[in-house]
Amino acid sequence: MRPQTSSLVRQGRVILRQPTKRSFSNVTRDPTIQITTLPNKIRVATEDTPGHFSSVGLYIDAGSRYETTETSGVSHFLDRMAFKSTTTRSDTEMSTAIHSLGGQIMCSSSRESIMYQSSHFNQSTPLAVSLISDTVLNPAFLQEEIEAQRDAAQYELRELSAKPEMIIPEVLHNVAYGQKGLGNPLLCPMDHIETMNELLLRTSMKEWYRPERMVIAGAGVHHKDLVELTDKYFSSLKSSYPSQAHFSRTNSPQPQVPSHLFSSTSSPANKTLTRAASYLFPNSSQTPPVSTSTSTYTGGHRYIHDPSQDFNHLYIAFEGVGIHDDDIYALATMQVLLGGGGSFSAGGPGKGMYSRLYTHILNHYPQIDHCASFHHIYTDSSLFGLFASFVPASSGLRGGNTPSQILPHLVHQLSLLLYTPILQEELNRAKNQLKSSLMMALESRAVEVEDLGRQILVHNRKVPVTEMTDKIDQLVTDDIRRVGNRIFGPRSGAKPTVVCMGHEDTGAWEGVFTKYGISSGT
Repeated sequence: MRPQTSSLVRQGRVILRQPTKRSFSNVTRDPTIQITTLPNKIRVATEDTPGHFSSVGLYIDAGSRYETTETSGVSHFLDRMAFKSTTTRSDTEMSTAIHSLGGQIMCSSSRESIMYQSSHFNQSTPLAVSLISDTVLNPAFLQEEIEAQRDAAQYELRELSAKPEMIIPEVLHNVAYGQKGLGNPLLCPMDHIETMNELLLRTSMKEWYRPERMVIAGAGVHHKDLVELTDKYFSSLKSSYPSQAHFSRTNSPQPQVPSHLFSSTSSPANKTLTRAASYLFPNSSQTPPVSTSTSTYTGGHRYIHDPSQDFNHLYIAFEGVGIHDDDIYALATMQVLLGGGGSFSAGGPGKGMYSRLYTHILNHYPQIDHCASFHHIYTDSSLFGLFASFVPASSGLRGGNTPSQILPHLVHQLSLLLYTPILQEELNRAKNQLKSSLMMALESRAVEVEDLGRQILVHNRKVPVTEMTDKIDQLVTDDIRRVGNRIFGPRSGAKPTVVCMGHEDTGAWEGVFTKYGISSGT
């Protein structure tokens, strides 16, 4: 959740020693992607993309889904405590080194990963790896710095809690997964902030920060150089699985696509709150799991009474398929097909104005300020649904509505996917938009290296974007209807998750789903 830190050029702190010759395991023959496994099982992956700027990152199989009642919020605090004082650098020395990178360095925690990533001038890669290793392996966790981050976390939580578009997706996860696993909050709960201390942080790092759960990825850096830097700075870590070379949350590894490509919003802060591990494409290699954190979807309903809100906010969701399921492509395309956006943010062609929620809802109901689809993808589950923000009836403004009046419009859009024809032109437009989003996002070096690191972390291989787009091209209209019936059809037995915030509640929401031929879970 920390903002990215800007930097200026200076590199005098790092002195490279002559690397000791060691034997490493290489696991790919792709000339553009190289992957090496060090003796302690940490993996190093690079992509051959020449340029004047480089990106490197450390990606760890950790995050809020692994937290317990006692440790809730620790991922958020590990994020906030990154690049502070260490046992080898004071806070001032760390700041000076960061500003010498000539780029930016940051830490970000999500539900299924914690990453430390830097983008910088090519010659600053040794310094970047040194800083990442220092903050991960040698944190000081000074009491005064923890106290400062407690204050900052309280402010951050207050600010985000005042923004419905930021906090309701968190409530949605909490309700959908029964307040456990994927239902754990991304931000440290207010009543846990004072419990965050050095012992709790170090205990969690000891459990999560193991080399078999780590990947070092780089773009714009020579593979041999990054392997030697990783060996220099991370070889002290000892693997808990000395006989295993790769690790995954499941036995069926999949490739990854940057999760924000399937998000219905583009706010940077919202991207941080809703970032998911979005992986696609099955292959046949088998790998033993490094850790498990089972999340059980429960569904349910929650109403947050807040008459101070300018709008009512209504979210509905169903459990979608996880990343290892072939139907992930159809569901991702369905989300783009529904699309939507804000009443004043349609943009040009391909940016939502031809999507169903825009043409069917936003164009016809001016009292609805925002209506969009969303799809949060995880390794073993996902949340697929729609939301709307609209003028409340109790505001006294003309055209205001209650949630019970808007809910049928959202449910109806799901029913149309099941019971009416999907035009080939419409499907092609959604498929093209999804494919272009994938390819355009990967033009960013920062996204490229994050995508590489997360793919190797979970699947031990990088899947070409062309392979992904080929799968999207294979979709037909029957796939959309079939997957829709699987996720929310009347025979699916699926239970919705309904969250409402504002002036009024939804009333008897189950009957609305049944009326439109959508599963109500009853």
